Amino acid sequence: MKYTLILFLLFVVFIWQSSSSSANSETFTQCLTSNSDPKHPISPAIFFAGNRSYSSVLQANIRNLRFNTSSTPKPFLIIAATHESHVQAAVTCGKRHNLQMKIRSGGHDYDGLSYVTYSQKPFFVLDMFNLRSVDVDVASKTAWVQTGAILGEVYYYIWEKSKTLAYPAGICPTVGVGGHISGGGYGNMMRKYGLTVDNTIDARMVDVNGKILDRKLMGEDLYWAINGGGGGSYGVVLAYKINLVEVPENVTVFRISRTLEQNATEIVNRWQRVAPELPDELFIRTIIDVVNSTVSSQKTVRASFIAMFLGDTTTLLSILNRRFPELGLVRSDCTETSWIQSVLFWTNIQVGSSEKLLLQRNQTVNYLKRKSDYVREPISRTGLESIWKKMIELEIPTMAFNPYGGAMGRISSTVTPFPYRAGNLWKIQYAANWREDRLTDRYMELTRKLYQFMTPFVSKNPRQSFFNYRDVDLGINSHNGKMSSYVEGKRYGKKYFAGNFERLVKIKTRVDSGNFFRNEQSIPVLP
Repeated sequence: MKYTLILFLLFVVFIWQSSSSSANSETFTQCLTSNSDPKHPISPAIFFAGNRSYSSVLQANIRNLRFNTSSTPKPFLIIAATHESHVQAAVTCGKRHNLQMKIRSGGHDYDGLSYVTYSQKPFFVLDMFNLRSVDVDVASKTAWVQTGAILGEVYYYIWEKSKTLAYPAGICPTVGVGGHISGGGYGNMMRKYGLTVDNTIDARMVDVNGKILDRKLMGEDLYWAINGGGGGSYGVVLAYKINLVEVPENVTVFRISRTLEQNATEIVNRWQRVAPELPDELFIRTIIDVVNSTVSSQKTVRASFIAMFLGDTTTLLSILNRRFPELGLVRSDCTETSWIQSVLFWTNIQVGSSEKLLLQRNQTVNYLKRKSDYVREPISRTGLESIWKKMIELEIPTMAFNPYGGAMGRISSTVTPFPYRAGNLWKIQYAANWREDRLTDRYMELTRKLYQFMTPFVSKNPRQSFFNYRDVDLGINSHNGKMSSYVEGKRYGKKYFAGNFERLVKIKTRVDSGNFFRNEQSIPVLP
C-alpha cells in the first residue's frame, strides 16, 4: 500500500509537471538529471512529497513550529544539494519550467519565507545544508565558508586553527551562514568590527543563467547587493570569503539581572545613554522581560544585562565602575574565558563545556514571532515606566536591546545595503515563544500590541526594521505584475533598506529582469 501511494504521488507530480511545463515535454526531474554533473548524481539529493525521507529533510531545519503544521503549504520537491552543479541545475530547470524556488540555508528564517509559500502555488526548496565546508587560512586571516554551514561550525573550525582569531557574527550557533551574512548579520563584536557584511571580501554565487560567478565576474554592484541586501533576490550564494579578526586569548563575560524593585528603571535609563558610548571592545545587551516579583504577589519587570568585553576583568571593572556605576558590577559577576567559550556562555551553555557542542545543528524549537525596531533618541524615564506598565499588562513578549555606536557609527550607511549605522542608539528585537498551537493567535497579537505601543519611542518615516528579522506584518509581495510587485516591494523594502532600496531594485532589474529569484519579501524589479 505504501509503495502504491508513493507511485501515485510521483504520477501526480509527473502529470502536473508535464502540463505546467512551457518549455517542452521534458519533466522537471529529467531536467535536473541532465543539467547536473554526472560524476555527482543529483538523484539521491531529490526528495519528493511522499518519499519516506521527505518529511525529515523538510522539518530538519524548521525552527518555527508555526510553519510545521499539517496545514502549512509544502514544497512538492526538495533538492538537498550536495554539489555546486545541483544548485546550477535547480536554477536552470526551475527557470525553464517556470517553477518558484525557495532557497534555504539554515531554517532560522523567522517567518518561514525560505520554505513556505503564501501564494498557494506549487514550489520547490533548494536546501543548502549539505554544502557546509569551512576552509580557514590562518596566514591570510581569511576563510571560505559555504552557505549551508551554521555559525557554530564556522566558530569551531576557526578555533581549531587559531585561539586568537574569530569572526564577528551572531550569538546563536545554529543560524545558517547563507541568510545570516547575506542579510547583514550582527553579533556581540559589532561595536568593534562591524557587521558580518563589513567583514566579507568575496563570494561565489549561481546567477539566473546557472553560471557560477565570483566577485570579479559578478561586478561590484551585484557583490554589493548580495552582501547585505539578501542573496536570495539575486541568485544562490554558494560561499562567502570572510575576514577573520583578532581577539585576546581571554575575554570577559557577565550576565546579571535587576528587577524594578532593584532599581532596574534607573539602570536601564543610564544604559541607554552609556552603552553606545562605551569602548568599542565592550558590548552590553539588555533583555527586558516580565517575571514574578520576589517581594510581592505582583508581576514585575526584569532587566538582564549580558556582556562581552575583549579584555580582562580588571580593565572591565575599571571602565564600568567609572562610567556605569549604576550597574553595580563586581568581580564575582565576571568570567574570564577564551573567545570560543564565550560563544557557549552567550548560548546559555556552561563555560567549560566541550567546544564540539557548537557543531550540533539540532536545537529546541518553539512556536515564535519576532519583530524589530531602531531607537534614535533616548527614552525618557517616564517613557520607560509606561513601557514597563504595558509589558506587565501583556506579560508574554520580551525585548532585547542591542547597543550601537563604535564601528557601527563610523561605517557609511551606503557601503553595504544595510543602512542603519550612525544616529541609531540601539536595535530592539521583540520576541514571543510558546509551545502549543492553540496559543498562536493570542501570542502573535500580544507581540503586535507591544510593537504598536512602542511607536512613539522608535524611528519614523520610515519605521525601520532589520532584514534578517523577517516580519511579514510589514507587507508581502504577490509578484502579480511588475508595477504591483514594485509597489508592494517598496512597502517593506524601504523599512528594511531605507535609501539603499532603490539601488537594490536597479541591480535586481539588471541581473534578473524576469524575477525568477523571488519570495514574499524579495527585492522587486522596476516596472
